[in-house]
Amino acid sequence: MRTKLEACARQLVPAGSVCFWVEGSSLALPWGRTPISEGKEPKLVSPCNVLGRIDGDPRRLASVRTGDVINLKLE
Repeated sequence: MRTKLEACARQLVPAGSVCFWVEGSSLALPWGRTPISEGKEPKLVSPCNVLGRIDGDPRRLASVRTGDVINLKLE
């Protein structure tokens, strides 16, 4: 998917945000601190378009490993 970075794109987002990483053309689902976080909130590698929020506890994503399948549903 190709899209442009929105004017309201953010790099610092609350845990559980559903974001689109324009540079990598993929979803970002931050559930907690990242390696570049400076505080408690996730800091993404670059600004992303924020699309919505995860319904439920985003920390459940901590158990996802490479190759795992996760299903997303738009409501």
